Amino acid sequence: MLKNDELLNRLSRTLSQPVMRITKVVVPWEEGLHLRPAVKLVRTARYFRSRIFLKRGGKIADVRSILSVLSLCATMGMTLDLEATGEDEHAAARAVEQVFSLQTAADSLNAVAPLAGSSKR
Repeated sequence: MLKNDELLNRLSRTLSQPVMRITKVVVPWEEGLHLRPAVKLVRTARYFRSRIFLKRGGKIADVRSILSVLSLCATMGMTLDLEATGEDEHAAARAVEQVFSLQTAADSLNAVAPLAGSSKR
């Protein structure tokens, strides 16, 4: 009987611990993971309660910290490990993945739009 109780206690502790969501993302930007996409990542991460990290080799970056993200020095085509842990980890990981899936075309449109607006004046 004691073994069953012990087993149930271990199982309940295991189930109550958050399951980590791990995936890989590829840096799509020609300039690498520079300030503009880093800001998008930080703003996205702050909507979630989960802890979100990017890993590159031995470096680990908390996605809520812009300096931490920039310190990865990730260049175009580099693969990063994305880890999210917490109650909304799946949604958090998906949202961060979407930032990485926004290709340079979207960034180019954002850069051209102010120029187009200023020439009409």
